[in-house]
Formats: sequence, structure tokens, C-alpha cells
Amino acid sequence: MSVAKFSIEIDEFKSIEELDAADVKLLQLAQKIAENAYAPYSNFYVGAVAMLNNNQIITGTNQENASYPVGTCAERVLLAIAATSFPNIPLKTMAISYLNKNGLNNHPISPCGMCRQYLLEYEQRVKQPIRLILGGQVGKVYIIKSVADLLPLNFSADDFKK
Repeated sequence: MSVAKFSIEIDEFKSIEELDAADVKLLQLAQKIAENAYAPYSNFYVGAVAMLNNNQIITGTNQENASYPVGTCAERVLLAIAATSFPNIPLKTMAISYLNKNGLNNHPISPCGMCRQYLLEYEQRVKQPIRLILGGQVGKVYIIKSVADLLPLNFSADDFKK
């Protein structure tokens, strides 16, 4: 038997003030766009903003539904917009933020498991890493160089090959 070890490298910043101007712009827009989410059940509003390779900026917010689990996360809303409106144009960077009306807003959140898989497939499809900026309304900010780092034991199209 052997032991396999997987690790992830995350750049951690004390606050948004330590980021470069382009990253500040994306994260601030994600913080603001979170207010547009439809989250009447959880009161947990999520905003996602992406810069595409063509420098277009697109946004998405989570959309809840009384018929749980019909809702859709902000990341998947954004990727559906990207795939429909800008097919095959890679995302350079995606910033994700949230507004928790029931509690704290002071630490980064990470995409859920379903969104990680969805983001990874998009990253593989366009053959370019998606850089992630994760932050709350205040506090620490994480930057992750590739979605693949969040899902080292992933399921992909390669698993269908014979």
C-alpha cells in the first residue's frame, strides 16, 4: 500500500486592499451583484463575475426556488451565460462573493461540489485554467490559480474513453 497526498495552493490576502486593481474591480462587482440574487429562502445571496479572454465582463447570481433543489448557483448561471453568449471564449478570472443576511460576511466561500464539477468541465472544454477570486463583503480573500485545484479527484470526459 502507498499513501497519496493531494494539496492545494491558495494565495491568501488579508483584505481586498491587497489585490491589484483588476482583481479589486471584479471582486467589488461580485459583492455588489450578489444583491441581485433571488434568495428569499436562505437569505444567502451569491454573486459571480467573470472576465473573459476578450475582456468582456459577465455576471451571474444564485436563483432559488420554493421547489428545492430547483435553484441554481451563481457560478452555473454565469457559465450558462458564457456558453450561450460567448461560446468557446475562455474565462480568465471569476470572482465569487456573497451577502449572508442571516450572519457573517467576512470570509471567502468556495463553490459547492456541483459547481466545482461544472466549472472544471468548462475549464477543460476551453482548455484554459479559470482563476478564482473568493471573498466575502469584508475580510480575507483567496485566489486559486485553477478550478482543477479544487477538485483533484475529478470525473471528466476522459473517464468515458475506452
